[in-house]
Amino acid sequence: MIREKLKYLFSIESMVKPQDVKGELPTTQEAYKTAMGIAWPSMVESVLVNLIVAINTMMVGGLGTDAIAAVGITNQPRFILLALILSLNVGVTAVVARRKGAGDLRGANQCLKQCIKISAILAFTISVLGFLFARPLVIFAGAEPEIVAPATRYFQILMIGMFFNCIGLTICAAQRGVGNTRVTMWTNVTANIVNIVFNFFLIEGRFFFPRLETNGSAIATILGNFVSFSMAARSIARRDGILSIFSDASWKFDKKTVGSVLNVSSSAMVEQVFLRIGFFVYAKMVASLGTVAFATHQICNNILSLSFGFGDGFSVAASSLVGQSLGAKRPDKARIYASTLQRMALVVSTVLFFVFLFGGRGIVSMFSSDPQVLASGAIIMVICAFTTHSQTSQVIITGSLRGAGDTKFVAVSSLISIAIVRPFLTWLFAFPVGWGVIGAWIAILVDQTMRLVINFIRFKNGKWTKIEL
Repeated sequence: MIREKLKYLFSIESMVKPQDVKGELPTTQEAYKTAMGIAWPSMVESVLVNLIVAINTMMVGGLGTDAIAAVGITNQPRFILLALILSLNVGVTAVVARRKGAGDLRGANQCLKQCIKISAILAFTISVLGFLFARPLVIFAGAEPEIVAPATRYFQILMIGMFFNCIGLTICAAQRGVGNTRVTMWTNVTANIVNIVFNFFLIEGRFFFPRLETNGSAIATILGNFVSFSMAARSIARRDGILSIFSDASWKFDKKTVGSVLNVSSSAMVEQVFLRIGFFVYAKMVASLGTVAFATHQICNNILSLSFGFGDGFSVAASSLVGQSLGAKRPDKARIYASTLQRMALVVSTVLFFVFLFGGRGIVSMFSSDPQVLASGAIIMVICAFTTHSQTSQVIITGSLRGAGDTKFVAVSSLISIAIVRPFLTWLFAFPVGWGVIGAWIAILVDQTMRLVINFIRFKNGKWTKIEL
């Protein structure tokens, strides 16, 4: 009986109503094969990148909790500056996917070229502003006095390489739109391996390299960013590629292309604003709990990112397949691919649940031997275990809605859950209730669950399938 129910749950018959079918559908096996074909490179990319980031934290952790906190405190200011680029890239992926689904490769390349120009302008502005205002930004982020100086230097070095990072991200967003996720996988994995190698040399000063500590980690990141940009640029320098700078598509801005991208990106920008406000306030409150608490938070956040990595990989595939299906006027297939990826993520999340639940303390001990960090980290990892299912599922649903261009709704859900509920609950649980950093992580669990419920209701009503780009 249970076997039959599971078989039905994972079949395409459970994913789309008969009256909504618009034509020939793939078999269940074909649907999973297509979804996995696009998802696995993105999933491998995201998981390995997050794993390498975790290794990076381990390497910096050898310098002590102050070093972990100094590097970690720069995350939210960096993402605030990146908000414009990340918003633009949501529009790039959605529009390129629609054009490819409609068979309009010239339109896809036109979007790529014009958005590279926009990205370059934004990237230069971001780099300059970030470098000039590095110290005020890390202080505003809640840096304790003892880590302000190293955090400022670290952030300024990162800003030097931001220009190449931004353009590379935009190219990769376009490649994801056409389903070319292998390119972005190799681009980002290679770049992060370069980062780790130079971390090894520059943090501690091995062989003939100088000991630069956190500054060395920042320089290693810049080198990785340049490698990422170079590989991304090479991927569009082929004349026979789906996306190519040698296509006959115009570099000149035109109202239709830019308008379509901005239609999606403007709402994504609103979402990014709410995300960054919520995350920034959240991180600032956690930082105010002290350096040890923030270091513990940073370690556990890196570990939970592995769960997010799987979800993010599935989400990229959902955005691409949903966008292409809607471009081909097949909302039924869009539903099937989004639901297929949900089922796949359910299996992965269940495995991670048990890993975090029973192996959490051991994983935390790989980052730090501080008794306070281990004690709090072990409890937080239990919370992480119960967060994995909701986090992974909501990320995929959000990716599906973004791929459809339904970024206005995603922005509203982010406002409610991330910008309002998460900061309020963090303050309530961490301070008045007195649970400290543990309370901050309970707020994450509530936030992820709330976003899952809100976005799932939107997904089920199907309004996203009727959006035109």
